[in-house]
Amino acid sequence: ISFFQVYIIQVSVGNHQWTVKHRYSDFHDLHEKLVSEKKIDKNLLPPKKIIGKNSKSLVEKRQKELEIYLQTLLLKFPVTAPKVLSHFLHFHLYVS
Repeated sequence: ISFFQVYIIQVSVGNHQWTVKHRYSDFHDLHEKLVSEKKIDKNLLPPKKIIGKNSKSLVEKRQKELEIYLQTLLLKFPVTAPKVLSHFLHFHLYVS
């Protein structure tokens, strides 16, 4: 049986607020695309941790770090988010 953590992240854009659910690997894939396509700092994404990765304190800490990561990305693209980021954040479902 394999176990993986899903992070539930609150997203706020203007007056709109919603949640997205992603695994760390989804964040990593997004980050790799943004690094290559948009020259995002490769050190912006919190590192992958192996030891104790499913401990409650680590999960909570990483969730906060991933929220800060997404907030930082939204600040970097204040007018138009890259398509890959818009899709990741489900803009097509929530922002008209």
